[in-house]
Amino acid sequence: MTSIVSAIIVLGILIFVHELGHFIFAKLFGVGVEKFSLGFGPKLIGKKVGETEYLLSAFPLGGYVKMVGEGTDGELTDEEKTRSFAEKTPLRRIGIVVAGPGFNLIFAWLLFIVIFMIGVPAATTKVGEVVKDKPAAKAGLAAGDMVTAVNGKKVVRWDEMAAEIATTKGSSLDIEVKRGTETKIFRIVPETRTGKNLLGETVTSPVIGVVAAGETVIDRYPPGEAFSRGSAQTWNVIELTVLSLVKIVERAIPLDTIGGPIMIAKMAGQQAEAGGVSFLAFMALLSVNLGVLNLLPIPILDGGHLVFYLWELVFRRPVSMRAREIAQQVGLALLIGLMVLAFYNDIARYLVGNG
Repeated sequence: MTSIVSAIIVLGILIFVHELGHFIFAKLFGVGVEKFSLGFGPKLIGKKVGETEYLLSAFPLGGYVKMVGEGTDGELTDEEKTRSFAEKTPLRRIGIVVAGPGFNLIFAWLLFIVIFMIGVPAATTKVGEVVKDKPAAKAGLAAGDMVTAVNGKKVVRWDEMAAEIATTKGSSLDIEVKRGTETKIFRIVPETRTGKNLLGETVTSPVIGVVAAGETVIDRYPPGEAFSRGSAQTWNVIELTVLSLVKIVERAIPLDTIGGPIMIAKMAGQQAEAGGVSFLAFMALLSVNLGVLNLLPIPILDGGHLVFYLWELVFRRPVSMRAREIAQQVGLALLIGLMVLAFYNDIARYLVGNG
């Protein structure tokens, strides 16, 4: 139950943020908005304020903003035409479309900044295990040692220490540790390890054969540094998301890694149980994914509409209605196929797998 509630909260917030972007920019550019809905399908509850009806609909996997002139078969009045989406310039239509995924990326950025201000857990440099017959063990490192410097550079967190070891590219290094009241320095020559990274790429990295003790502290950052770190983290996640999509297309990342609503619900529940910061980080990650995926040039997604409007901007004429209809059908088929794959993976992963 926790997983379902957590997923509804996450998806509800992210969908609201996405549609709010479309809504605000539509209003900004003088486009009338008839409906603002969280969810699709039959209306559960609704309230009309001014010209806009605000809805909560039955199926929560999405939402929409219905603007004046959209889905209208009859003739528009002159007043309606001036406030319709279709009558606006291509640049304004582009702005309205980009605002949805753009708001998701901005929301993720703000969340990451808040997360760094609240505080993030970080592993200390305390060694929990020294792997037998590996360089660290041969040099004399022991469990319980606290690494204080690598090649004379002070380190206080495990990831800073790992980064320094990585920069050596396998050359010898001096590891300074604190053992009780003593300070010791060990000369170690790392060995190379070959494996796969998150993107399915083969990578080679230097290792010394130590495992973190799992001792953590909370690192909190002032607003200025949180802004810098949050910005960097947002960009890193965007870059990783884009690269992951490319690797899925190249089949370097298997298709069975794609997840759907069940996976989202399970992860949302796990992150909620892990604490507020983990839950916010999961929401930020999902918000980036939603923003990037919606910018893909697939008809029916925001990115597909952008292609049409960019064509119109460049060639000074809109894409023909027939071409749009065909593109929308292809896009719908791709989207349905992706949803089927995601549901299949979820069922195989969590239902059949657990059965």
